[in-house]
Amino acid sequence: MITTAKKYKTGIVLSGGALRGFAHAGVLKALNEAGIFPDVVSGVSAGSIVGALYCDGFTPDEIYTIFVNKKLTKFLEFIVPNKGLVRLTGLYKTLLEKLQAKHFSELKIPLFVAVTNLNEATTEFISKGELTPYIIASSTVPIMFQPAVIDGITYVDGGILNNLPLEPIENDCELLIGVNINPIVPEKEFEGMMKVADRTVHMMISKINDHKIPRFDIYIEPTELHKHSPFDMSKGKEMQQIGYKATKRALKEKGY
Repeated sequence: MITTAKKYKTGIVLSGGALRGFAHAGVLKALNEAGIFPDVVSGVSAGSIVGALYCDGFTPDEIYTIFVNKKLTKFLEFIVPNKGLVRLTGLYKTLLEKLQAKHFSELKIPLFVAVTNLNEATTEFISKGELTPYIIASSTVPIMFQPAVIDGITYVDGGILNNLPLEPIENDCELLIGVNINPIVPEKEFEGMMKVADRTVHMMISKINDHKIPRFDIYIEPTELHKHSPFDMSKGKEMQQIGYKATKRALKEKGY
């Protein structure tokens, strides 16, 4: 029987999850220490940010350092409410400053970024064109952040329709790794409207992702992340370590 070699040895899918994205840096660090170096990345929202930096040549520790000990307001610009409460102006400037690659084609490792086309109500997987605008588009949580408009199309957070975008790379990788940083665990109490809203959104996302989990060779979902708010910048170190330790456990279970 003749088998066709896959295009990539190892692919990784990085979910969204706002500041829980610190965990992605821990995941990548643990994988690299085990001799696993993804050679294609598909990411959304926080996963697209970490993915872009990794594909540009930054180490996991360097990615972590860019964001740790920063105030959330450093990355935001508060505006008169219109289609959103704030713009990701500071994040845009940070990425422009740090990323050597200005276009997808200049990245050292191929990257796919999931965005939600608000006009057509569809998911798009972007792998060509100018890099930073699509990363910002993929990260613009509706209502909270001002939507991104690129070439006349309005985009919002890719995680709205697809928070685990394995589709662009699913059939091209010998080893496929999925990372979900929005674990759903039993909760006894809910303090405030934001907690209820956050729980509701992530329940819906979880159900969309359920059928994808068996399609990964290695699936990493750091359950301890549920203790940390996706908007708590002060817990970056803890979240990075949670991602690191969860990956070590997952690799051990798979015999790595």
